[in-house]
Amino acid sequence: MVGVSEIKNGLTIKYNNDLYKIVEFLHVKPGKGPAFVRTKMKSLTNGKVIDNTFAGSAKLDDIRIERRTFQYLYKDSLGYNFMNMETYEQIPLPEEILENTDLFKEGMEVDVIFHAEEDLPISCEVAAFIILEVSYTEPGLKGDTASSTATKPATLETGAVIKVPLFINTGDKIKIDTRTRSYVERAK
Repeated sequence: MVGVSEIKNGLTIKYNNDLYKIVEFLHVKPGKGPAFVRTKMKSLTNGKVIDNTFAGSAKLDDIRIERRTFQYLYKDSLGYNFMNMETYEQIPLPEEILENTDLFKEGMEVDVIFHAEEDLPISCEVAAFIILEVSYTEPGLKGDTASSTATKPATLETGAVIKVPLFINTGDKIKIDTRTRSYVERAK
């Protein structure tokens, strides 16, 4: 059990017979009345995001999680298949509990998060920054912009589409922030 003063981003809790990960939180101390915490929580079973407010004196049932390194293999009718890098055991994960699946590239390493007591996979996280190749983008023409922050859509080798600056061309490798799905820089 943890108190609401210990809430932080990424904390996994059991609430209303479901597992939730804290996405955002805000401690509020009003001028009148007791303090409370506003949270945005994502269900780890169905992917839905809910808003919830906890009283300052509330206790939450936190769960112990483990991170294990897996390698993404392929997608089939069972879901997305991953292989444990140490034991070579393969597990399928359903699309509902995964984020940014269009950024998954065969062979990339990911962290699969397990419920430690039940040894059940509950989520999967890609590295914060990944490098992918641009498979198609329109050429940027000089003089097309009214400002210096002009962007255009680019299709990546995985099929994902993100906005990139006009100087990026087909075949360029770019660094992407997976948390915001945004272009960071051209990769070397």
